[in-house]
Order: sequence, then structure tokens, then C-alpha cells
Amino acid sequence: MVVLLVGGGCTHGDGGFRAGAADAGDPYVPGAGNGGYDVQHYRLKVRYDPGSDRLTGEATVTATATAGLSRFNLDLAGLTVDRVRVDDAPARHRRDDAELVVTPARGLAAGARFTVDVAYGGVPQPLSNGELGSGGFQATADGAIALGQPGSASTWFPVNDHPSDKATYQVEVTVPDGLAALGNGVPGERTSRDGWTTWRWSEGAPMASYLATLVIGDYRVATGTHAGKPMVTAVAAALPADGPAAASIARTGEIADFLAGRFGPYPFDAYGGIAVADARIGYALESQSRPVYGPGFFRSGRPDTEVVAHELAHQWFGDSVSVARWSDIWLNEGFATYAEWLWAEHDGGRSVPRTVAAEYAATDWAQPVLDPGPADLFGTAVYKRGALAVHALRRAVGDPTFFRLLRGWVTERRGGTATTADFVAYAERVASRPLRPLLHAWLVGGTAPALP
Repeated sequence: MVVLLVGGGCTHGDGGFRAGAADAGDPYVPGAGNGGYDVQHYRLKVRYDPGSDRLTGEATVTATATAGLSRFNLDLAGLTVDRVRVDDAPARHRRDDAELVVTPARGLAAGARFTVDVAYGGVPQPLSNGELGSGGFQATADGAIALGQPGSASTWFPVNDHPSDKATYQVEVTVPDGLAALGNGVPGERTSRDGWTTWRWSEGAPMASYLATLVIGDYRVATGTHAGKPMVTAVAAALPADGPAAASIARTGEIADFLAGRFGPYPFDAYGGIAVADARIGYALESQSRPVYGPGFFRSGRPDTEVVAHELAHQWFGDSVSVARWSDIWLNEGFATYAEWLWAEHDGGRSVPRTVAAEYAATDWAQPVLDPGPADLFGTAVYKRGALAVHALRRAVGDPTFFRLLRGWVTERRGGTATTADFVAYAERVASRPLRPLLHAWLVGGTAPALP
């Protein structure tokens, strides 16, 4: 787990506890994340009433101070905080826009493990990310969807909202009887009382905060097992029971097994997928262990298993191994797009060489993949040119080394974060040859490299 740094701070001399940084220091998402501590675990208990759109919550955040802290911040957008306690003692708190500033009763020494309990509530609002689009908690006709990249978590719970600080999760969601409340990871006991049902989910592998997802509403939920692990899939009741969304998600286990044959064992303790009907969700997101698919992928009336392959590939590339900073997002999207091409070839579609040739001809080589700029974080180049770079690496080192490299990478970095420099160094070590010039040409160069 990558530790976020605080600007300054010590626990000696003048007793110099200092304030933790109010920003993770990532220029792609200014204001997101915080410094001075490393979160290990979130325990969330939320209750949502679709009739009033009101959410009430209790969050317990378990963290370790990475410097002596007089105060620290959590990201929390638009909700009212009723009470904060640090290590069971009342703590002062105030709001600074989308920041919750917490001052404990006494300073936190570097290396000290501590807990923060926050009681909060209100009507959640979507999070505007400017050129990056919007995400976060959005009310729907029958419930709500909390989803989005690069930010969404801070709209429904207090969080260190940057992928460099991953943590495990336990989530309890209470909703009116008859509604589903779907989350990440392994399903727990479901209980009902006084017209309300509590759904429980646990994610025991470290998870980036933007992958924490909540989907509430009228859904057809199917539960079972695959490869000895729970499989939970859900399709909005508004979508046809025998339609393309349901047919696509039904192949989740098969596609995950295909990818495991290329990338190594599936990295999480549960499988699944959720198909939503809300047209505002114009994308699919690799929510850890349970991707969410917007309705636009199935408008043709035919199944779309390539998007399922893409989001499932992210379970290895993006979820298990996450970016330490958003400028390296090609490590997520380039590999997931290439996995999509591999699956299409396997499933009787266009061969990888034909796909590569078509995408190569259509590429704008003026747009870099590495550090594309905030406005192009989700631009075509990140996906398609990123995948071309992956293919160029494959051709350069040969299939045996290439797939050994991928399996080793996700094994060595499992549960952590990485940068492009980390990947290049690893690839050169495994391949026993220089690869930096090759990857630079495909990721950053302004002219078309020779097509392998």
C-alpha cells in the first residue's frame, strides 16, 4: 500500500504535530485525497430512503499516521456531519468546501494506529469533475447509483479519495423492503426489520476508493458460485429478463476464466456484474469484483461481451494493481482494451492482428498515452494507443515472455499501486533487454512507430 505523505511534521522538539496535507498532490485531481495517514479499513453503515433521497451514515475509518498529526482531512462532499470521534474521544471538526477537517483531542504520533468515527447525513449530490465528467451518488426513480471515476466515494462517505491509498471495506446498506442494495465483494447476511432490509458486503482485498460502488433499486439479483467463489449478478428490472444485458453478464464466469488463463488467477474473493437502466450512466466501470454496465452497451439488441471482457480485465489491471497517480491511467485502460481484443479473437470475432492494423491506421499520434492531460484522461488514445503499445511489447518479446511478464506483474504488485516507470523496469527485468525506447515511442512519441 502506498503511503500518502504529509508536508512536514514531527513528534519531537517543540512537540511539533502538524496538519496533514489537504490534497494527495495529484495535479489531475486537485483537492482529492489527503496526506499524513494511510487508511487500512472502512466500515460503513448507511441507510437510504428513496422517498426523500436522504442518506444517513456512520463511518469508521481505521488508519495509521505517517507523520505527527495535529489535524487531518477526509474528503466529504455536500453532506452534514453530526459527530466525529477519534479513538473514542470527541474531536473538533469543521467543513472546508468538500473537506472534513478533523482536530483530535490530542496529537497523533507518527506510526500510531487510530480510528475515526463520523456520523453524517443529508441528500447526496453528484460530484462534478469538470472536463472529467460527473460521478458520485445519483438518485434514480427507484433508488440510487453511487458510481464514477476518478471520484465518487466522497459523495456518500468520508474517505481519503485517491487510488494511492487503498483499503479494505465492510459495508451495510439499509433500504426499504423489496429493493436491492448491491456493493462490492462477498455478500453477507441479509436481515429485515420494520419494513427495511439490510444488505451486507465485504471486500477483503485493498480497493481504491473510486471503485467502491453502491447500486440501490429494483433489480433481478442472481446468486451462485463460480470457481468456488460467490457470484452475484444483477440486472435492472426495467431491462428485459432475456435481453442482451442479461445475456452478456451471464458469461462473466466464462470470460473471467479466459482472462485468468492469460493473466493468472482471478485476484478477488467474489465475481459478478450489475446492469443498470439509467441513461445517465453512459459508461461501464470496473467496480471491484462487480463491474457496472450502463444501458448504452446493449441498445443494439445484441449481447456485448467485449465490454464485459474489458471491465473484467480491469480486475487485474486497475483494481488489483492500481495506478499511484492518474497520469498513468494507460496501465489500466491499455491493458483492459488489449484484453478486449484477445477475448474478441477467442470468441470468434476479429483477430488481434486485424484489430491492431485498423486501430493503428486510425490513431492520432499527436496525442500521448502517458500523461495525456486531465482533459484527455479518458480519451481514445489512452485506450487504443495504449493497447497498441501492449501489442508492440508482445511482438518485441514474444508470446512466452509476454504472458509470463503479465502474470508476474499482477502477482508481484497484487493489492498495491504502480507507475509506468515501475512497469517498464519490471518488463526490462523479465525480458532481459532494454524496452524503454520501444515503449516511449508507442506511449509518448509524436510520430507513428513501425507497426510490428
